[in-house]
Amino acid sequence: MRGEGSRSALDAARFNLLLRRCDAIQACAELFREAIVPYQFNTFACGELDLKNRERFAFYVIDWPEEWRKFYLDNDIVTRDPVLDALPLYREPFTWTDIIRDHKLSRRALEVFQLAGQHGWTEGLIIPVPRSASDRYGLVALAGHGPPLDDDARAILSLMGICFFDYVRSLVPKCGFAAPPANLTPREMDCVRLVAQGQSDRVIGKGLGISQATAHEYVESAKHKLKASTRAELVGIAASLAIVAP
Repeated sequence: MRGEGSRSALDAARFNLLLRRCDAIQACAELFREAIVPYQFNTFACGELDLKNRERFAFYVIDWPEEWRKFYLDNDIVTRDPVLDALPLYREPFTWTDIIRDHKLSRRALEVFQLAGQHGWTEGLIIPVPRSASDRYGLVALAGHGPPLDDDARAILSLMGICFFDYVRSLVPKCGFAAPPANLTPREMDCVRLVAQGQSDRVIGKGLGISQATAHEYVESAKHKLKASTRAELVGIAASLAIVAP
């Protein structure tokens, strides 16, 4: 008879198999939502950010209620989210309970948790996915109303979360973002992608049907939003956020 750990590993493997049959991010999100409901999580988000420059963020999936989505994005909660503050402090997936137990939280951090509680979310699981740079993280964050997770539940949710992040990220260049990365406009992203192809402002303008000066303004605006000093750095950051396909 299989043990609980063996069953969990097989469940995660089946999830990964079904995930890779999806050809759209929405289908991936629906599959992931079904997988986490038995663990009493009912909402989640997935993306990537640079902790040193939080303006460099991208959401690949936002499965939040529209009210919370609007509140989080419009009020720039990413700059004061206690979940993001805690990322460097843990080497493995962690919960809201861990954060509250292990650290003295600021008033602003407590307010974020209190606001989440008003939406009925009393527990969360944060699955970090370290990237090439030490301050850059991929992230899958779950929220729900269940009791503290046991080790088996953490293990299977973490495996599924990492699979979900990696596969969804690969679909972003084709399917698009859940929210504009770093608040870039569609035209700015078009220009960044052409910069990544080595195009000059003149060629970018011609290709997009705009003047060279306007193309230059879009590129400079994108550099400002992504805190890039040069066009080369702009391309590197854009690639890290999946704005530019590898």
